[in-house]
Amino acid sequence: MLKKTLAAIAIGSALLTAGQAAMATDYAIDKKGQHAFINFKISHIGYSYIYGTFKDWDGTFSFDAAKPEASKIDVTVQTKSVDTNQAERDKHIQTPDFLDVAKFPTATFKSTAIKSTGADTADVTGDLTLHGVTKPITIAAHFIHEGKDPWGMQRAGFEGTTTIVMKDFAIQKDLGPASASLQLIFSFDGVAK
Repeated sequence: MLKKTLAAIAIGSALLTAGQAAMATDYAIDKKGQHAFINFKISHIGYSYIYGTFKDWDGTFSFDAAKPEASKIDVTVQTKSVDTNQAERDKHIQTPDFLDVAKFPTATFKSTAIKSTGADTADVTGDLTLHGVTKPITIAAHFIHEGKDPWGMQRAGFEGTTTIVMKDFAIQKDLGPASASLQLIFSFDGVAK
């Protein structure tokens, strides 16, 4: 009887440990270390490209390599932090012509579904709220790496891209068809909580 009891405890412990190993890890995006970027690229009326970034944003994500579809991400961007390396243009982007940062100081993205598309890739679908409008978007994501960094902290990193149409988010300033949409580029790693 004692042997059966000990065996049951051992099996139960093994199952519990296996279940814990399969659970998602929660991460805080590494804003403090500046290992996180939200960049964008938009045509300058068909002649060249303007590149920009948002300097102030943060978020969290959870990730389970064994079950990536159970992962999730939640990000908040301070829209006033837009930076295109030209102060006057940045001021214009902050006006009601574009982001209207006084009225809409934040933009958010919350994932709603993740679908694996390959060994290290997935389509991350979620709700983007920008300029007071919430619309679903899909980000083509690439898993980069997960593991211990040189300082012993657990990290995971990703990158992704998507394209959004400005008018879908009630940004009506018309700079011509070449500038009707912009590409968003995400690259970040997170530290386990």
